This record gives sequence, structure tokens and C-alpha cells, in this order.
Amino acid sequence: MLMILASNSSDEKTCNIEYVKESGMKLAVIADIHGNLPALNAVLADIQFHGVDQIVNLGDIVSGGLFPAETADRLMPLSFPTIRGNHERQLLETDFTGMSLSDKHAFRSLRAEHWEWLKSLPAQLTLNEDILMVHGVPGDDRIYLLEEVTASGVKPSSEARVLALISGRNESLILCGHTHIPRELRLSDSRLIVNPGSVGLQAYDDDTPYVHVMESGSPHARYAIVEKQNGLWKADFKAIEYDWESTALVALSNDRPDCLNALRIGRM
Repeated sequence: MLMILASNSSDEKTCNIEYVKESGMKLAVIADIHGNLPALNAVLADIQFHGVDQIVNLGDIVSGGLFPAETADRLMPLSFPTIRGNHERQLLETDFTGMSLSDKHAFRSLRAEHWEWLKSLPAQLTLNEDILMVHGVPGDDRIYLLEEVTASGVKPSSEARVLALISGRNESLILCGHTHIPRELRLSDSRLIVNPGSVGLQAYDDDTPYVHVMESGSPHARYAIVEKQNGLWKADFKAIEYDWESTALVALSNDRPDCLNALRIGRM
């Protein structure tokens, strides 16, 4: 059972949601679906075997070369606690001519009810006053939390960098996405930060702040289960098989050959 405690309207909209059940809480965490409905369906089917209390969604939901409207149709009736990612923000704020190929494909596909849903999504959520859901970092969906991009490549973030990025936050569990790389970091104060990896796109390239690639190294759909045991959060990362070859061919038919390797082998 969920109770919504408060909602504040601002550019950085947050909502507090409290679980009546606190001890032994188990969450399935999904992120970065990018319109990959077959991967999402495989993940949702696997989650059913794990007896979770709730599924939460960390954004970047529909943009990609695949099934934007169908992915929204699948998720909207489920009413998972969901935040928007940078791609949802871009869809809502960017003129069509300035959009990426992924956002343009979503823009052409989405219907009125999908737009209303995307507009309703907050930038971040606080669950049970102790779990923070963000896409990138608190206050910014563009910055990586658990990875740092340097002129010489991508490396895991130091604890000092992470602490600076989450300054002022006291939640014992922070859930983030955006990088598509499954990773966890146990802070020296025992708090846990978890990126579940990407459900639907296992590699991409970017040029900010330096040219770099993010690659999970396999085509499996990724998610994580986090559970509080004896007062300490623990993460279990999942890699799920689905028909990625057929899915890659859909991307090709949608004029997205750039997605083929990401979907087929998890590399660029």
C-alpha cells in the first residue's frame, strides 16, 4: 500500500511517497527503457518471480528507434512510481527541428494521452522518506552520478565526487539511471547508490563533456532488485534474455542502423 504524502510544484518537482510496509522492503528498479517494449516485457515477466513490493521507473522511457507509443501504453495503466529522464524533458522542451533522432521518432509516435502522462512525471521522487529516485543526479538529469567522463575516458566516480553531487541528501538509498551501466556504490556511511542499468539500450555514444561511449557489453535487458535486510540496503543485478535480434531489425526498419550493435551485442 502506498500513501502520497506531499507534492510540490517547481522546476524540480518532488513527491514524497510512504510505504506502510518498511521492514524487508523489496523494490524492482527499472530505467532507460528507450521504447524497447520486448525488453520491457521480458523484464516485467522476470520481476513476477521475485516477490517485490513495488516496481519503480527512473526515466528515459519512450525515446529510441523502437516502440514509443506502445511502451507508454504498456506502462501507463501500471502506475509505477515514475520519474522523467533527460529524454522526457527534451521531448517536452525542445523544438522538433532541434531534437535527436530518438526524440523525433517518439515525437511522431506519441498521442495526446502520452503527452499528458509525460507532463505529469516529476524530475525526482522520494519514497518512504528514505529512498531517492533521480535520473542523473539530484537537480540535474544530464550528469552521471556513478561514472565520470574525462578527456581520457570514462571511469567510476570517486566517493568524494559522489558526495559532492548528493550534498544535502540524507536518504539511505539513492536510485539513479542515465548511464545505462549497472553499478552500485556503498558509501562509507553505509548508504547505497544503485544504477540498475538499462532495460532497453545497452550502449550509446555522447559528446558531452567529452566524446565517449557507454557500453554494458551484452544485449541483455538489465534491471535490479534492491532489498533492505537488517537495516542495510543490498542490490541484486539482473540480466534478462529477450529477442534482441528481431528488435534490432525493427530499429533498422525505422531508419536507425546506429542502434544495431547496441541492441545486438551491447557495444557501439
